[in-house]
Amino acid sequence: THVGDVASAVANNRSRVAALAGAPISYLTAEHGASVARVDRPGDIPGPADVLVTTVAGVALAAIAADCVPLLMHDAATGAVVAAHVGRLGLYSGAVDAAVTALDDVRAARAGRGGVSASVGPAICGRCYEVPAALQRTVAARHPSAATTTRCGTPGLDIRGAVVTRLRELGVATITVSHACTYEDAALFSYRRDGVTGRLAGVIVCDGVSLPDGVTAEP
Repeated sequence: THVGDVASAVANNRSRVAALAGAPISYLTAEHGASVARVDRPGDIPGPADVLVTTVAGVALAAIAADCVPLLMHDAATGAVVAAHVGRLGLYSGAVDAAVTALDDVRAARAGRGGVSASVGPAICGRCYEVPAALQRTVAARHPSAATTTRCGTPGLDIRGAVVTRLRELGVATITVSHACTYEDAALFSYRRDGVTGRLAGVIVCDGVSLPDGVTAEP
């Protein structure tokens, strides 16, 4: 809705995605940081946030991106789900940690992250994501695995690889990764390649929450 596309086309495409998801979808509006918003009703429009979380059955969350990483997470112990947008600034600011913590916050007395799974969507790869050397050093100071060299031999960032590394460091063992590069694949939207372009959406639907005895979810 913010890239100059025809409003009716956007509405039609979002309607098609909602039909596939079987639920109205709450899309995040990224701030390129690590802010979190909770969604409590199907179709609610949250304020700007990089991470959306819900424990409510029938709520669908969407992470939008066009080179950055759309990250989806599910907690089998509670049924809670998260959608997050992770770019270079979000990675540096702690967006992956915020996504995992958002799940922890609704896990109540459950311990461990053995039931947490993640899906990492298409993003620009490290071979294509050229950045200034100073920026590479800044991000790599917190996430060493992000530093890479592009196909042209210049400094680059592998944001997707760094997201996967950080998830594993945080104890998330079950991770599904798309290795498609948005810049290389003409079927995918890439802001770096095209400038004016659409957006991809990673969507996850909450199927309900199971809480420990004596613990109730907020309405």
